Amino acid sequence: MTPGSPPLHAVAAGLARGTARAEGQTAAARGALRATPKRPLEGAARMAKLVLAGKANCPYYAKAELLADYLQANLPDFRVHKIPQHPDKWEQWLHDICEMNGWEHRRSPIIWRELLDRGGKGLLLGGVNDFLEYAQHYYGITSMMLSEEMLDIAEENLQAHIEIEKEQEEIKSLIKPLQIWITSASASICYQLIPLLASGEVFGMTTEISIHLLDTDQCKDVLCGIVMEAEDMAFPLLRSISEHTEIDEAFIQADIIIVLDDVLLNREVQSLENYIREVSEICQVYAPLIEKNAKSGVRVISSGKTFVNLKAMMIMTYGQSIKPENVIAVATSWESAAKATLARKLNMNAAGVKDVIVWGNITGCNYIDLSHAKLYGYDCAIWGPANFTRPLLSMIYDSEWIHSEFLSAQSSLSSRVSHCVGMLPAHAVATVLKYWYHGSPPGEIISVGIPTKGQFCIPEGIVFSMPVRFQNGNWEVMTELEINETTQEVLGRLAHELIQEKLIALKKIKEMHPYGADKNTSKKYLWKPCLLAHFSQSCLEEKMLKIPIL
Repeated sequence: MTPGSPPLHAVAAGLARGTARAEGQTAAARGALRATPKRPLEGAARMAKLVLAGKANCPYYAKAELLADYLQANLPDFRVHKIPQHPDKWEQWLHDICEMNGWEHRRSPIIWRELLDRGGKGLLLGGVNDFLEYAQHYYGITSMMLSEEMLDIAEENLQAHIEIEKEQEEIKSLIKPLQIWITSASASICYQLIPLLASGEVFGMTTEISIHLLDTDQCKDVLCGIVMEAEDMAFPLLRSISEHTEIDEAFIQADIIIVLDDVLLNREVQSLENYIREVSEICQVYAPLIEKNAKSGVRVISSGKTFVNLKAMMIMTYGQSIKPENVIAVATSWESAAKATLARKLNMNAAGVKDVIVWGNITGCNYIDLSHAKLYGYDCAIWGPANFTRPLLSMIYDSEWIHSEFLSAQSSLSSRVSHCVGMLPAHAVATVLKYWYHGSPPGEIISVGIPTKGQFCIPEGIVFSMPVRFQNGNWEVMTELEINETTQEVLGRLAHELIQEKLIALKKIKEMHPYGADKNTSKKYLWKPCLLAHFSQSCLEEKMLKIPIL
């Protein structure tokens, strides 16, 4: 079976229905047709191919169809090709076929003879009465079908036609490739991402894809190089790959858009606020183009090294018709890196560390929550089956490690994710897409930046990383998870940074304000190590997030 071909079960089911229906009609035809002994006229033995077209619910089409089936079953040189049309499409179809052939015909059915031995266009016979006369004159066979029988078969024809059309649409959806657009495609992550998307592991082994690489004109040579290399690899599921440098052509018929645009942060060159405005301007260009050119159900994934939450948030803000549930920000890179750090401490495979949660601003101040983390396959005194789990925090007996070495590890984690060559973030994007289309492992927590609607008491209107599950092509926030007061306090401070970024991007404020700066409070702010152990060290140093003593 070739990639994109119809599933065998669909083809078999269609053939079975068609065979059963044909057998039933043939049986009915035997009772409704009358043969008059007559020698066919000279030339009747030649190959005759008739084309029968009509409205699927037309009783006269049903009458002509059964007569044609009978002739085909009993005459070795008689062939019929049937073209049933939905009633809503019949008038336009009839007009087009008559105009193309220079015919005059206004009712259903229309019947013509293909001149196989002469070439040229078909010879119009006419309607049902003309066909009856033709069959009587050439073959001595006529139809005695009653009106009630004609109506019953016409209704059956219409239902069968609707079912066949539905199946054909389903098959076309399998054959038609997914249109995937990648922005800032000269980035190293794109180079690593293409083989993952084209391998079949993300969308399935029957789904073909077309990849469109978008970047500036200065990167055209790089894009051409990526295209040539991808074509050389001859991925069976990669229908096509192309480069684009004209922004007006962006996102045409897109099913998926992966936004990789980044800004190179250098606080010595310009302020953080200016970088935020720069990101906002990029999204202000993309969002209207997505609304104009992409499909209505397009899915947008924000990834990269900087302002991942902000990019997702501003695309929704400037693209009001883009479905909010179809825009997410990827946090899996940070989640995976944290799991690997913990696995090294426990001397186990990182794949066995599950349910580590990344809260907040993915590429800014985030909170690595270990309270729900579990271990699978951990070599300890207690053994169990493959699905036997142990709470992670109860297995790390050295609590000081969480408060000291894990803090230092978090600093290197943030640096490693920000400066990686592309393998980790590419795998993160591919993983999230796979879960989005096929569902995440049952019971497993996945961290994703999504639009807030008051979950966990987080303010509405921002994109905040939180725990979700994927199922049936959608995501769902795992609101059943319990969080303590300390975590709730931290989430409020993390939300503050994202709100500030949004306000600056919308030009409602000019500069970032520290948390609590606008509050008249005498509470003393001090470092609290038990909370800081889960924060990015660079976040603490650069933005001076302060945690109050509770």
